[in-house]
Amino acid sequence: MITLPARAIITEVGPRDGLQSLGRWLPTEEKLWLIQRLAEAGLREIEAVSFAHPRFIPELRDAEEVLERLPPLPGVNLRGLVPNARGAERAARTRIHEMVGLITASVAYSALNQNTTIEGAVEQAIAALRIAERAGKPFSLGLGMAFWCPLDGLIPEERVLAIVARLHEAGLRDLMLAGSLGMEDPPTVRARFARILDRHQGMTLCYHVHDQAGLASANVLAALDAGVTRFEVSICGLGGGVATPEAIGNMPTEDLAQMLELCGIETGLESGAVIAAAREIAARLGLPLNSRAGLHGNRAEALAHGRAKIAAQQGKTA
Repeated sequence: MITLPARAIITEVGPRDGLQSLGRWLPTEEKLWLIQRLAEAGLREIEAVSFAHPRFIPELRDAEEVLERLPPLPGVNLRGLVPNARGAERAARTRIHEMVGLITASVAYSALNQNTTIEGAVEQAIAALRIAERAGKPFSLGLGMAFWCPLDGLIPEERVLAIVARLHEAGLRDLMLAGSLGMEDPPTVRARFARILDRHQGMTLCYHVHDQAGLASANVLAALDAGVTRFEVSICGLGGGVATPEAIGNMPTEDLAQMLELCGIETGLESGAVIAAAREIAARLGLPLNSRAGLHGNRAEALAHGRAKIAAQQGKTA
Protein backbone atom coordinates (compact mmCIF):
# COMPACT_ATOMS: atom_id res chain seq x y z
CA MET A 1 0.00 0.00 0.00
CA ILE A 2 1.54 3.30 -1.12
CA THR A 3 1.41 6.11 1.43
CA LEU A 4 0.63 9.50 -0.11
CA PRO A 5 0.87 12.90 1.60
CA ALA A 6 -1.97 15.40 1.68
CA ARG A 7 0.18 18.15 0.14
CA ALA A 8 3.27 18.48 -2.04
CA ILE A 9 5.29 21.37 -3.45
CA ILE A 10 6.20 21.66 -7.12
CA THR A 11 9.30 23.71 -7.88
CA GLU A 12 9.68 24.99 -11.44
CA VAL A 13 13.24 24.91 -12.83
CA GLY A 14 12.55 25.72 -16.49
CA PRO A 15 13.93 29.28 -16.45
CA ARG A 16 17.25 27.95 -15.12
CA ASP A 17 17.81 24.24 -15.80
CA GLY A 18 15.64 24.37 -18.90
CA LEU A 19 17.08 27.44 -20.59
CA GLN A 20 20.69 26.56 -19.85
CA SER A 21 20.20 23.43 -21.96
CA LEU A 22 18.40 25.23 -24.78
CA GLY A 23 21.53 25.74 -26.86
CA ARG A 24 20.56 29.26 -27.92
CA TRP A 25 20.23 32.71 -26.40
CA LEU A 26 16.80 33.69 -25.16
CA PRO A 27 16.49 37.48 -24.82
CA THR A 28 16.10 38.90 -21.33
CA GLU A 29 12.62 40.17 -22.19
CA GLU A 30 11.51 36.65 -22.98
CA LYS A 31 13.00 35.29 -19.77
CA LEU A 32 11.04 37.91 -17.84
CA TRP A 33 7.85 36.94 -19.64
CA LEU A 34 8.49 33.24 -18.97
CA ILE A 35 8.94 33.71 -15.22
CA GLN A 36 5.84 35.88 -14.98
CA ARG A 37 3.78 33.41 -17.04
CA LEU A 38 4.80 30.57 -14.72
CA ALA A 39 3.78 32.63 -11.70
CA GLU A 40 0.48 33.43 -13.38
CA ALA A 41 -0.13 29.68 -13.77
CA GLY A 42 0.11 29.35 -9.98
CA LEU A 43 3.71 28.24 -9.46
CA ARG A 44 5.15 29.65 -6.25
CA GLU A 45 8.64 28.11 -6.31
CA ILE A 46 10.62 29.18 -9.39
CA GLU A 47 14.32 28.65 -10.04
CA ALA A 48 14.75 31.77 -12.12
CA VAL A 49 18.47 32.38 -12.72
CA SER A 50 21.96 30.93 -12.48
CA PHE A 51 25.05 32.59 -11.05
CA ALA A 52 27.41 30.23 -12.86
CA HIS A 53 30.29 31.93 -14.68
CA PRO A 54 29.03 33.27 -18.05
CA ARG A 55 31.88 31.46 -19.80
CA PHE A 56 30.35 28.12 -18.79
CA ILE A 57 26.63 28.97 -19.01
CA PRO A 58 26.40 31.87 -21.50
CA GLU A 59 22.64 31.28 -21.96
CA LEU A 60 22.06 32.64 -18.42
CA ARG A 61 24.63 35.44 -18.30
CA ASP A 62 21.92 38.06 -17.62
CA ALA A 63 21.01 36.85 -14.10
CA GLU A 64 21.43 40.23 -12.42
CA GLU A 65 19.49 42.03 -15.15
CA VAL A 66 16.64 39.54 -14.96
CA LEU A 67 16.31 40.08 -11.22
CA GLU A 68 16.59 43.86 -11.50
CA ARG A 69 13.89 44.10 -14.16
CA LEU A 70 11.50 41.45 -12.87
CA PRO A 71 8.43 43.08 -11.32
CA PRO A 72 7.35 41.99 -7.82
CA LEU A 73 5.68 38.59 -7.77
CA PRO A 74 3.85 38.37 -4.42
CA GLY A 75 4.06 34.96 -2.82
CA VAL A 76 6.66 33.64 -5.28
CA ASN A 77 9.98 32.32 -3.97
CA LEU A 78 12.67 33.13 -6.54
CA ARG A 79 15.62 30.76 -6.44
CA GLY A 80 19.04 31.11 -8.04
CA LEU A 81 21.70 28.47 -8.70
CA VAL A 82 25.07 29.13 -7.03
CA PRO A 83 27.52 26.44 -8.21
CA ASN A 84 30.31 27.66 -5.93
CA ALA A 85 31.27 30.32 -3.39
CA ARG A 86 31.92 32.94 -6.06
CA GLY A 87 28.43 32.42 -7.45
CA ALA A 88 27.01 32.77 -3.95
CA GLU A 89 28.81 36.08 -3.52
CA ARG A 90 27.17 37.35 -6.72
CA ALA A 91 23.77 36.12 -5.57
CA ALA A 92 24.11 37.76 -2.16
CA ARG A 93 24.15 41.18 -3.84
CA THR A 94 20.83 40.61 -5.64
CA ARG A 95 17.16 40.35 -4.71
CA ILE A 96 17.17 36.56 -5.07
CA HIS A 97 15.21 34.95 -2.26
CA GLU A 98 16.96 31.57 -2.03
CA MET A 99 20.36 30.25 -3.12
CA VAL A 100 20.65 26.75 -4.52
CA GLY A 101 24.00 24.95 -4.50
CA LEU A 102 24.81 22.00 -6.73
CA ILE A 103 27.32 19.15 -6.45
CA THR A 104 27.30 15.55 -7.66
CA ALA A 105 27.84 12.17 -6.06
CA SER A 106 29.76 10.91 -9.09
CA VAL A 107 33.56 10.83 -8.89
CA ALA A 108 34.01 10.94 -12.67
CA TYR A 109 31.34 13.58 -13.30
CA SER A 110 32.66 15.84 -10.53
CA ALA A 111 36.06 15.78 -12.19
CA LEU A 112 34.64 16.26 -15.69
CA ASN A 113 32.01 18.91 -15.04
CA GLN A 114 33.26 20.76 -11.95
CA ASN A 115 36.98 20.08 -12.26
CA THR A 116 37.15 18.97 -8.65
CA THR A 117 36.79 16.02 -6.31
CA ILE A 118 33.59 15.29 -4.44
CA GLU A 119 35.22 16.55 -1.24
CA GLY A 120 36.30 19.73 -2.99
CA ALA A 121 32.77 20.29 -4.24
CA VAL A 122 31.37 19.70 -0.76
CA GLU A 123 33.75 22.31 0.66
CA GLN A 124 32.60 24.82 -1.97
CA ALA A 125 28.97 24.05 -1.12
CA ILE A 126 29.62 24.65 2.58
CA ALA A 127 31.37 27.93 1.75
CA ALA A 128 28.32 28.97 -0.29
CA LEU A 129 26.08 27.99 2.63
CA ARG A 130 28.06 30.29 4.93
CA ILE A 131 27.75 33.19 2.46
CA ALA A 132 23.98 32.64 2.28
CA GLU A 133 23.75 32.60 6.07
CA ARG A 134 25.62 35.91 6.32
CA ALA A 135 23.33 37.39 3.67
CA GLY A 136 20.24 36.18 5.52
CA LYS A 137 19.07 34.07 2.58
CA PRO A 138 17.85 30.46 2.69
CA PHE A 139 20.18 27.90 1.14
CA SER A 140 19.34 24.52 -0.35
CA LEU A 141 21.62 22.06 -2.10
CA GLY A 142 21.14 19.74 -5.02
CA LEU A 143 23.06 16.46 -5.05
CA GLY A 144 23.21 15.41 -8.69
CA MET A 145 23.87 11.88 -9.93
CA ALA A 146 22.53 10.70 -6.58
CA PHE A 147 21.32 7.35 -7.95
CA TRP A 148 22.97 6.51 -11.26
CA CYS A 149 25.58 8.13 -13.51
CA PRO A 150 26.48 7.50 -17.19
CA LEU A 151 30.16 7.60 -16.19
CA ASP A 152 30.20 5.79 -12.82
CA GLY A 153 27.10 3.61 -13.20
CA LEU A 154 25.15 2.90 -10.00
CA ILE A 155 26.20 5.33 -7.28
CA PRO A 156 26.88 3.49 -4.00
CA GLU A 157 24.31 4.30 -1.36
CA GLU A 158 26.95 4.64 1.36
CA ARG A 159 28.69 7.35 -0.67
CA VAL A 160 25.46 9.34 -0.87
CA LEU A 161 24.78 8.86 2.84
CA ALA A 162 28.32 9.95 3.72
CA ILE A 163 27.98 13.14 1.63
CA VAL A 164 24.62 13.92 3.21
CA ALA A 165 26.02 13.34 6.72
CA ARG A 166 28.88 15.75 6.02
CA LEU A 167 26.48 18.41 4.77
CA HIS A 168 24.08 17.88 7.67
CA GLU A 169 26.97 18.29 10.10
CA ALA A 170 27.76 21.62 8.42
CA GLY A 171 24.20 22.82 9.02
CA LEU A 172 22.44 22.02 5.73
CA ARG A 173 18.77 21.18 6.25
CA ASP A 174 17.28 21.49 2.75
CA LEU A 175 18.53 18.84 0.30
CA MET A 176 17.55 17.78 -3.20
CA LEU A 177 18.52 14.48 -4.80
CA ALA A 178 18.67 14.40 -8.59
CA GLY A 179 18.68 11.40 -10.84
CA SER A 180 20.14 13.74 -13.50
CA LEU A 181 19.15 11.39 -16.33
CA GLY A 182 16.09 9.49 -15.19
CA MET A 183 17.77 6.07 -15.28
CA GLU A 184 17.15 5.41 -11.58
CA ASP A 185 14.58 2.80 -10.51
CA PRO A 186 11.69 3.11 -8.02
CA PRO A 187 13.07 0.70 -5.36
CA THR A 188 16.39 2.58 -5.25
CA VAL A 189 14.65 5.95 -5.15
CA ARG A 190 12.43 4.91 -2.25
CA ALA A 191 15.22 3.28 -0.26
CA ARG A 192 17.65 6.16 -0.67
CA PHE A 193 15.19 8.84 0.40
CA ALA A 194 13.82 6.73 3.25
CA ARG A 195 17.28 6.08 4.70
CA ILE A 196 18.24 9.75 4.58
CA LEU A 197 15.00 10.73 6.32
CA ASP A 198 15.56 8.02 8.91
CA ARG A 199 19.07 9.25 9.70
CA HIS A 200 18.37 13.00 9.44
CA GLN A 201 14.79 13.58 10.44
CA GLY A 202 15.16 17.34 10.50
CA MET A 203 16.01 17.55 6.81
CA THR A 204 13.61 18.62 4.09
CA LEU A 205 14.11 16.46 1.01
CA CYS A 206 13.31 17.22 -2.61
CA TYR A 207 13.48 15.06 -5.75
CA HIS A 208 14.65 16.53 -9.09
CA VAL A 209 12.91 14.34 -11.66
CA HIS A 210 14.11 13.29 -15.11
CA ASP A 211 12.41 10.88 -17.49
CA GLN A 212 14.83 9.28 -19.97
CA ALA A 213 13.65 5.75 -19.16
CA GLY A 214 9.95 6.64 -18.87
CA LEU A 215 10.04 5.94 -15.13
CA ALA A 216 9.38 9.46 -13.85
CA SER A 217 5.85 8.84 -12.55
CA ALA A 218 6.85 5.55 -10.91
CA ASN A 219 9.88 7.20 -9.30
CA VAL A 220 7.74 10.08 -8.03
CA LEU A 221 5.36 7.59 -6.39
CA ALA A 222 8.33 5.84 -4.79
CA ALA A 223 9.65 9.16 -3.45
CA LEU A 224 6.20 10.13 -2.13
CA ASP A 225 5.93 6.79 -0.37
CA ALA A 226 9.31 7.44 1.27
CA GLY A 227 8.09 10.77 2.65
CA VAL A 228 9.29 13.26 0.01
CA THR A 229 6.89 16.15 -0.60
CA ARG A 230 8.93 18.50 -2.82
CA PHE A 231 9.67 17.95 -6.51
CA GLU A 232 11.65 19.86 -9.12
CA VAL A 233 10.36 19.71 -12.71
CA SER A 234 10.43 21.87 -15.83
CA ILE A 235 7.67 23.32 -17.98
CA CYS A 236 7.32 21.49 -21.31
CA GLY A 237 9.96 19.00 -20.11
CA LEU A 238 12.56 21.55 -21.14
CA GLY A 239 16.24 20.98 -20.44
CA GLY A 240 18.17 18.53 -18.34
CA GLY A 241 20.74 17.25 -20.81
CA VAL A 242 23.94 16.06 -19.08
CA ALA A 243 26.90 13.89 -20.04
CA THR A 244 25.18 12.25 -23.00
CA PRO A 245 24.93 13.03 -26.74
CA GLU A 246 21.21 13.78 -26.46
CA ALA A 247 19.26 16.13 -24.21
CA ILE A 248 17.70 14.22 -21.33
CA GLY A 249 14.42 15.88 -20.52
CA ASN A 250 13.25 16.91 -17.10
CA MET A 251 9.83 15.62 -16.10
CA PRO A 252 7.32 18.15 -17.48
CA THR A 253 5.69 20.34 -14.85
CA GLU A 254 2.30 19.90 -16.46
CA ASP A 255 2.58 16.09 -16.24
CA LEU A 256 3.48 16.16 -12.55
CA ALA A 257 0.75 18.71 -11.77
CA GLN A 258 -1.82 16.45 -13.42
CA MET A 259 -0.46 13.30 -11.75
CA LEU A 260 -0.56 14.77 -8.24
CA GLU A 261 -4.00 16.24 -8.88
CA LEU A 262 -5.32 12.79 -9.87
CA CYS A 263 -3.71 11.33 -6.74
CA GLY A 264 -5.65 13.80 -4.60
CA ILE A 265 -2.48 15.57 -3.45
CA GLU A 266 -2.92 19.32 -2.98
CA THR A 267 -0.26 21.45 -4.72
CA GLY A 268 -1.98 24.81 -5.03
CA LEU A 269 -2.01 24.27 -8.80
CA GLU A 270 -4.83 23.50 -11.21
CA SER A 271 -3.66 21.18 -13.98
CA GLY A 272 -5.63 22.96 -16.69
CA ALA A 273 -3.91 26.26 -15.90
CA VAL A 274 -0.45 24.66 -15.98
CA ILE A 275 -1.21 22.86 -19.26
CA ALA A 276 -2.41 26.11 -20.81
CA ALA A 277 0.79 27.84 -19.69
CA ALA A 278 2.94 25.04 -21.15
CA ARG A 279 1.23 25.30 -24.52
CA GLU A 280 1.55 29.08 -24.60
CA ILE A 281 5.21 28.98 -23.53
CA ALA A 282 6.08 26.36 -26.14
CA ALA A 283 4.37 28.35 -28.89
CA ARG A 284 5.86 31.73 -27.98
CA LEU A 285 9.42 30.56 -27.33
CA GLY A 286 9.57 27.98 -30.11
CA LEU A 287 10.07 25.08 -27.72
CA PRO A 288 9.15 21.42 -28.15
CA LEU A 289 6.19 20.38 -26.02
CA ASN A 290 7.53 17.17 -24.50
CA SER A 291 4.62 16.26 -22.25
CA ARG A 292 1.63 13.98 -22.38
CA ALA A 293 -0.53 16.55 -20.62
CA GLY A 294 0.50 19.29 -23.03
CA LEU A 295 -0.16 17.15 -26.07
CA HIS A 296 -3.31 15.35 -24.92
CA GLY A 297 -4.77 17.48 -22.12
CA ASN A 298 -6.27 16.47 -18.79
CA ARG A 299 -9.48 14.64 -17.90
CA ALA A 300 -11.61 17.76 -18.39
CA GLU A 301 -10.33 18.17 -21.94
CA ALA A 302 -10.74 14.50 -22.72
CA LEU A 303 -14.31 14.57 -21.42
CA ALA A 304 -15.15 17.70 -23.43
CA HIS A 305 -13.63 16.17 -26.56
CA GLY A 306 -15.51 12.90 -26.08
CA ARG A 307 -18.85 14.62 -25.54
CA ALA A 308 -18.29 16.89 -28.55
CA LYS A 309 -17.54 13.85 -30.70
CA ILE A 310 -20.71 12.10 -29.56
CA ALA A 311 -22.76 15.27 -30.17
CA ALA A 312 -21.31 15.60 -33.67
CA GLN A 313 -22.13 11.98 -34.48
CA GLN A 314 -25.68 12.38 -33.16
CA GLY A 315 -26.08 15.52 -35.27
CA LYS A 316 -25.17 13.61 -38.41
CA THR A 317 -27.76 10.92 -37.73
CA ALA A 318 -30.56 13.28 -36.67
